[in-house]
Amino acid sequence: MASIYDFSVKTASGEDLSLSEYKGKVILVVNTATGCGFTPQYAPIEQLYKDYHDKGLEILDIPCNQFANQAPGTDEEIHEFCTLHYNTTFPQMKKTDVNGETADPLFVYLAAEKPFQGFGKGVKNAMLEKFSNMNNKAFGDKAYIRWNFTKFVIDREGNIVARFEPTAEMADVEACIKSLL
Repeated sequence: MASIYDFSVKTASGEDLSLSEYKGKVILVVNTATGCGFTPQYAPIEQLYKDYHDKGLEILDIPCNQFANQAPGTDEEIHEFCTLHYNTTFPQMKKTDVNGETADPLFVYLAAEKPFQGFGKGVKNAMLEKFSNMNNKAFGDKAYIRWNFTKFVIDREGNIVARFEPTAEMADVEACIKSLL
């Protein structure tokens, strides 16, 4: 059976980063985009990093351009945008596909372990559901991630304990992380 520590991600410079380097840490994995309605979530994600990194939190920010082309820039341009507009200090990984035939195996694994359960109730969430369904038709049964800023929380033992859709309250994400630190 696979473990989160069996996977690697590409750093922005293209080097492999084994997740086994994060054994004993709480990890927040999030697919991001710079031109999305959820892009302002970079601010609370950065605050999580500032508040909890010294207590054992690591963040894997993995930009993705598969959702309405909302991350069109190069890895360098994305990094510059995030540091300029949100003062991010956590490391960003290389822009990566999270759906379809070219999906990064990490996201295939994460989504298999914690499948999509919906965006929640309300008109805004229903509209996102409809829009994501249209966007993800091209991926069929390989639409593992439904939209930008989907978050996975992994505990210190490598267990995937929660999946938060972009519509989830960041306070809920923080509460989950705090409970694991």
